[in-house]
Amino acid sequence: MAAMIAQELEAKQGFSYHVEDGVALLVFDLPGESVNTLSPESGEVFASLLTRAEKDPAVKAVVFISGKKDGFVAGAKIDFLQTIKTAAEATAAARQGQQGFDRLDAFPKPVVAAIHGACLGGGLEWALACDYRIATDSPKTTLGLPEVQLGLIPGAGGTQRLPALIGVQAALDLILAGKNVKPAKAKKLGLVDEVVPAPILRTVAVRRARELAEGMKVERPRGQGLKAVAQQGRKGGLGGLLLGLANKEMWAEVALEDNPVGRKVLFDQARKQLRKKTRGKYPAPEKALEAIRIGVESGRTAGLEAEARFFGELVVTDVSKRLVEIFFATTALKKENGTAHPDVKPREVKKVGVLGGGLMGGGIAYVSSALQGVPVRVKDKDDAGVGRALKQVQGIYDERVKKRSLTWRDAAAKMALVTGGTGYEGFKHVDVVIEAVFEDLALKHRIMGEVELVTREDCIFASNTSSIPITELAKGSRRPEQVIGMHYFSPVHKMPLLEIITHKGTADWVTATCVEVGKKQGKTVIVVNDGPGFYTSRILAPYMNEAAHLLADGADIAELDKALVEFGFPVGPITLLDEVGIDVAQKVGPIMEAAFGKRMAAPKALEKVVAEGRLGRKNKKGFYTYDGKKKEVDVSVYELLPHGRNRKSLDGREMAERCALQMVNEAVRCLGEGILRSARDGDVGAIFGLGFPPFLGGPFRYADSLGPTELLRRLEHFQDKYGERFTPAPYLVERVKAGQTFYPR
Repeated sequence: MAAMIAQELEAKQGFSYHVEDGVALLVFDLPGESVNTLSPESGEVFASLLTRAEKDPAVKAVVFISGKKDGFVAGAKIDFLQTIKTAAEATAAARQGQQGFDRLDAFPKPVVAAIHGACLGGGLEWALACDYRIATDSPKTTLGLPEVQLGLIPGAGGTQRLPALIGVQAALDLILAGKNVKPAKAKKLGLVDEVVPAPILRTVAVRRARELAEGMKVERPRGQGLKAVAQQGRKGGLGGLLLGLANKEMWAEVALEDNPVGRKVLFDQARKQLRKKTRGKYPAPEKALEAIRIGVESGRTAGLEAEARFFGELVVTDVSKRLVEIFFATTALKKENGTAHPDVKPREVKKVGVLGGGLMGGGIAYVSSALQGVPVRVKDKDDAGVGRALKQVQGIYDERVKKRSLTWRDAAAKMALVTGGTGYEGFKHVDVVIEAVFEDLALKHRIMGEVELVTREDCIFASNTSSIPITELAKGSRRPEQVIGMHYFSPVHKMPLLEIITHKGTADWVTATCVEVGKKQGKTVIVVNDGPGFYTSRILAPYMNEAAHLLADGADIAELDKALVEFGFPVGPITLLDEVGIDVAQKVGPIMEAAFGKRMAAPKALEKVVAEGRLGRKNKKGFYTYDGKKKEVDVSVYELLPHGRNRKSLDGREMAERCALQMVNEAVRCLGEGILRSARDGDVGAIFGLGFPPFLGGPFRYADSLGPTELLRRLEHFQDKYGERFTPAPYLVERVKAGQTFYPR
């Protein structure tokens, strides 16, 4: 009976066990899930299987491998963390994980981890406790400890085992930034012992397990990477010595890690850099650093105790809760088709056409070829434009090759998918045309008419416009149901969001198809309904307007930017204005004012700045200087502002709140007017498209954390002080009257 119960538990948790030539294969394939994740239950089953392997005299070694096609273990079950109510509970869960992996670490028979696909978080901690790690050379294989991205730290020994294996400095680089590495880099660091083609992973893993059982020595310098290479240089002959002497940074690292004074310098510098980046808003990286420091200075037992305690403290913080909520929001979006009908299937897209060879067009061509993996045809008005687009795409591939995230052969093969011309040759069989030309409705209508003459009847026309209503665009089409907005963000290959805009007549299959295209291009996709500025451009406009109002009030440019960075935005609004283009912002202003009235009117403060030809970074003339190594405020720009050089000392918190609450209030208007389909989509769009502080969870989570009543009070305060542009959104007033928040309590 006990054996039957054990087998049922094993099957429920996705484990199978069988012995092959003296090697026990433990296969993990969580039923009903696309990836393997860890839970206390899976840990218990794994422990029982280890006991079985330990007691079986026929078993000489163990191989741990995934049964998933393209995944090892993607980490712990995140929803399990949401059931934890106290720091003590979370600390206990971390200790349980540590004890399980400690047992694996001390297992008397060799254990080999055979890794293919994502090996992340608890999955990597699991592998680190094994004696030998083999990874496949597949691009789908990636290793890392990304817990800080959820406001957490590795809690099952990762902060102790990783530094012991690859050295403190390399471990800090991975853990504090939540970085993932590919197999080749993992091998170089010493994170894995061997990299093999995917088809022979299992065979090689079994062979290595058997060899380890027979006494094979693992030629793996612990703490590989720079430190290990340095050790080779000390005792590896002339070649090793020259290699060591050639790298001063390597010797610096060894000096830092190998003595107490050096270690203090290393940790002090790491802490200084962390605080500069996090500004105290994200506690997890500092906790991870402290756990590593304690382990290095006081031993592994103390390090594990600190790790478990810090993990417990972090699980219940608001920062971690917000970041976990974002994780679940993006995960849910990956499963949706963007329509109200889940059964609508996307159509296959085998070829993409791109109109416009500028920065946006080139970026779209890159993600279509590199990530979506389909042929792309780019059209521009002249050869120079086509050349710029192709050069831009090639430049991104060259950068990836330089960083070794892509081989030159793979880059050449993907680049071959991108072609261009000044005519519509090659557009006959495209499935989707993405238009990225100048923001002019008449121009877009003319191009749309030309495209419809040369493409198939079922071809989708998607516009990358950031301000022109899709409804107006569709009026110029013979196939309005196939017209949609696909609003990318610059630079396209780096920005994670794609905002898809539907008008009332957009066909569901068109929406589903474009959502699928965005996902394949590596984007987080939100779908919004049509309206001037859609969602992201609309909520950005009052935010930027308020920054301009502050300049008109005499604010110091650097202090204004600093205030918003301290609030949590990645850059300040004036820096952003320079990046986007002052002229671009000036053109959007009248469109927004025409649609929404005086509350969205841009202040006149910037008119002289634009009149002088200051466009921002693109012509190296803006609010900041761009001719030296250090970017500084161009003080001459103050002459063009209302107060001249007589700047006022304005309160930083109030400056930040004025700008941020404008964005939050407009987001609430969008939800109330049906532009947004949910508060969740609004939070994802603001964070991934505009850099709204992730630790605050987005405009709606932030509103709920303040409380709708308090948000209303603050807006009314600013309305009394500055006028109608702070008039609270009607939907906010409704929420307050109903005693409701934006998310269910």
